Amino acid sequence: MGVSIHPQAIVEAGAQLGEDVEIGPFAYVSSQAKIGDRTTVGQGARIDGDTTIGSDCRIFSHAVVGSIPQDLKFHGEPVQLIIGDRNTIREFTLINPGTEGGGSVTRIGDENLFMGYVHVAHDCIIGNRCIFANAATLAGHVEVGDGVVVGGMTPIHQFVKIGDLAMIAGASALSQDVPPYCLAEGNRAVLRGLNLTGLRRALPREAIDPIKRAYKELFERGKPLKETAQTLLESSESDEVKKMCRFILETKRGIPFERKQP
Repeated sequence: MGVSIHPQAIVEAGAQLGEDVEIGPFAYVSSQAKIGDRTTVGQGARIDGDTTIGSDCRIFSHAVVGSIPQDLKFHGEPVQLIIGDRNTIREFTLINPGTEGGGSVTRIGDENLFMGYVHVAHDCIIGNRCIFANAATLAGHVEVGDGVVVGGMTPIHQFVKIGDLAMIAGASALSQDVPPYCLAEGNRAVLRGLNLTGLRRALPREAIDPIKRAYKELFERGKPLKETAQTLLESSESDEVKKMCRFILETKRGIPFERKQP
């Protein structure tokens, strides 16, 4: 089939396009862009700057991928946006590259879905198989694990970390870290339990039961959180529980949960 570039698209000299790439009408691709095999760039979409996009991605109409960071400290220094394979980026989504203060790279893994009007700011690190519903917005330096779901109209504060298989409910506002496997909801968002639907899709039951027990010990017994996490880390045989405990021990912004009296 070969590369297909619409006559009304602009692809600057130097852009590297893989096999069977399709560029739609009025799309723009910068001279520094690298686009993998079979990726499609829809009508009016813009691929800016030093942006690398993997194979089999779908970038829909009027998405803007790789435009300069919305950060007043940015002064034109070399920065990158790196996107993996099989990602879907829907209409009017905005994804920015990194900044010098954050390592100069925004990095996105594989098989993620960014619905309409999503914003991923500078220096974010996103894993694989995540879903960001319409108008979810990630501030700078946010880190998101694998299999995370962020509901629509939900802003994520800068430097927040979200662990694997966590879920943030729609119309929430998250300003603290959410451990793996947990569900957070509210403005400001707090933990409401475990993301059991996501866990059941991803893990066998025998792996989920220790997570349930650990959640109760950590967040429902009224014990000191980090002390409990350290005890569970040393005593549990569950890799998932250990991951949750390490996340809690390493948090910088704290965990948003309603503390109960012992």
